[in-house]
Amino acid sequence: MIRNDTQKCNDIGEVRKEIDRIDDMIVKLIAERGQYVKQAAGFKKNSDDVKAPDRVEKVIAGVRAKAELYRADPDIAEAVYRTMINCFIGAETIEFNSKKEV
Repeated sequence: MIRNDTQKCNDIGEVRKEIDRIDDMIVKLIAERGQYVKQAAGFKKNSDDVKAPDRVEKVIAGVRAKAELYRADPDIAEAVYRTMINCFIGAETIEFNSKKEV
């Protein structure tokens, strides 16, 4: 799935086409991740389990390592993941609270 042979584009239109292709894959993966986050809420016992700061830091460490492996900027990868994780924690909190009320 990761291409190390990024093609040489001849114009900005080709660059944008490739970025759009990648964005499509990223959004699909975010949607898939979200479905697992929703499931995870069912296994949590309290709101601290939802926040899981130790797990967040473990994920961030892994993301930074993967960024270096794939020659991406680890700071950008971390910033993107911290934002994504914070959003998913918000969504998971809503899901957790809705299960609690039932």
